[in-house]
Amino acid sequence: MKTLNVGILAHVDAGKTSLTERLLHDVGVIDEIGSVDDGTTRTDSLALERQRGITIRSAVASFVVDGVTVNLIDTPGHPDFIAEVERVLDLLDGVVLVVSAIEGVQAQTRVLMRTLRRLRLPTLIFINKIDRAGADPDRVLRDIAERLISSVVAIGAVATAGTGDARFVPHADGDPAFTRELRDLLTACDDRLLAEYVEHEGRLTGQRLRGALAAQSRQAVVHPVFAGSAITGAGVASLIGGLTELLPAAEPDAESPTSGVVFKVERSPSGEKIAYVRLFAGTVRIRDRLPVAAGRIATVTGIEVFDRGSTVRADAVNAGRIALLHGLGDVRIGDPVGLARTGVSVRHFALPSLETVVVPARGANQMALYAALSELAEQDPLINVRRDAVRREITVSLYGEVQKEVLQATLADEYGLAVDFRETTTVFAERPVGTGGAVELIGVAPNPFLATVGLRVAPGETGSGVQFRLGVERGSMPPAFFTAVEETVRETLGQGLYGWQVLDCVVTMTHAGYWARQSHSHGTFDKSMSSTAGDFRNLTPLVLIAALRCAGTRVHEPVHRFRLEAPADVLSVLLPTLARLDAEPHTTTAQGQAYVVEGLIPARRVRAVERRLPTLTHGEGIFESAFDHHRPVRGEPPVRARWDQNPTDRKEYLLAVNRRVPRRIADTGGRDT
Repeated sequence: MKTLNVGILAHVDAGKTSLTERLLHDVGVIDEIGSVDDGTTRTDSLALERQRGITIRSAVASFVVDGVTVNLIDTPGHPDFIAEVERVLDLLDGVVLVVSAIEGVQAQTRVLMRTLRRLRLPTLIFINKIDRAGADPDRVLRDIAERLISSVVAIGAVATAGTGDARFVPHADGDPAFTRELRDLLTACDDRLLAEYVEHEGRLTGQRLRGALAAQSRQAVVHPVFAGSAITGAGVASLIGGLTELLPAAEPDAESPTSGVVFKVERSPSGEKIAYVRLFAGTVRIRDRLPVAAGRIATVTGIEVFDRGSTVRADAVNAGRIALLHGLGDVRIGDPVGLARTGVSVRHFALPSLETVVVPARGANQMALYAALSELAEQDPLINVRRDAVRREITVSLYGEVQKEVLQATLADEYGLAVDFRETTTVFAERPVGTGGAVELIGVAPNPFLATVGLRVAPGETGSGVQFRLGVERGSMPPAFFTAVEETVRETLGQGLYGWQVLDCVVTMTHAGYWARQSHSHGTFDKSMSSTAGDFRNLTPLVLIAALRCAGTRVHEPVHRFRLEAPADVLSVLLPTLARLDAEPHTTTAQGQAYVVEGLIPARRVRAVERRLPTLTHGEGIFESAFDHHRPVRGEPPVRARWDQNPTDRKEYLLAVNRRVPRRIADTGGRDT
């Protein structure tokens, strides 16, 4: 059976979870539609999700339509939980992007669509809430074409919008206006179709155009737009038909070697880790032994698959499906299961731009707090839990204040830990300015380690992350030593010359050398004469920091794109206030009795705007912002205190790794390249 993995994405409150609930009802998975407000939806299963009426964790539900198994993945809409969206994007075959017929295109909508375009993910757009007062689907459709993507086409029209009787009427294949619009859009994107139209205009019938629409939609060239209401069910039947007609379902590749990826981790009541795995190829059976992260081999002890809105136990799972696998041990999000996929982008959205110190209500709970946060980091690695042994502080990274509130409630409810947070601060980043290199040779002072490591650092393209390359022969050292260097490079770049994470750089290993395993005559292995992975892990930070110093780094600050809607009579006061808070308004547009201001603002100023807005706008202002880019800091760069062994200070670092005096090294015939 063919499979189709579809993500439901939206700005918060666009009705994404309600639409998921309606879809499950209309395909017969559930008998009664749950309510987000009442906390009775199927996919919002966490107590906090039910209490707050927002999606915090992604959830999966499965059903069958037209002989295709559809795995529907409901994702959070709130920007504070964008990491959940991040983790599922590479698993998807297609997307339904939900837009409110009242609010229209919002900040998070644009962030999502920009990423979907870059990934070329086939996307259907659903304009929701056509039954609500103030709904204007025609305006929203124009808004989508102007602000999201121009290659859209409405599959139908909305009648009596803004009333309880609102309905979606699909265009007939013979509708002249629809045929003309579809022909113009599709021929603009396909030269062969254009040639066919020029030579034989009569061949481009409604049916022929429908086929071309399906083909271009599956290739993410055009984006069909549906409309309806998740509450009344209007238009949902058309959307269900569009899932299998317009998105690329695939035959499972069950015979190839097993290849999958872990995108979510939960713990059972007994504490066992359960891995949510999207299987791209092969078949997994109970008792199969599979390679997982770091070269480990794990035995699958249990399999659950999604079926009709719940999970059921299974003896095997084929490619294309999403399964819960037991027995994989200490797996983490992003770990491969079986063969690792190559050429897959791993970063779609910016890293968290905020951080805070978590303070336990009672000092005695410090260790329990760190253990609890480490467990939560299994579900959300981007909170980046770290403990400073010097200041005895625990710091976490955040996307926003709502995430902080959820974290606080989770620690209280699930772990019985009462915590407070210090003031949220902005996370800056570093980027290399130029190219620089450094090398330390085995047996040559002042290198105290039995390893040769040479590294060159150069700037990478924006958004490319950290790329590690080999400039030496792969066979010149044992693979474990290269692995130790690469892992340590990535870890060390978490703190650059100013203490901030280094982004978008290329690190090339230019020199490598080691002493092979040796022993005294007829004796046992002698560590003092033989290189180990520990030597490479200890030496790499010193070489990397030296290379960074040669290259130089510049601190960048996160900048958000904002949209502010406010009454016209407060605009004269609002704009000067935004200027004082370093905001850069780019456009100011009249919208009825209000004005909409859009522009850029430093992330460190967002909270200040949010605090002042109610007073400035008499409680009528609406402010939205989302990360847009990093830009160089003007003036003195901010410095963050380090929490590692500080390789920027060689003496301090060597003391920290217990290498107080460089060892005496004799020439024993080691190898360098």
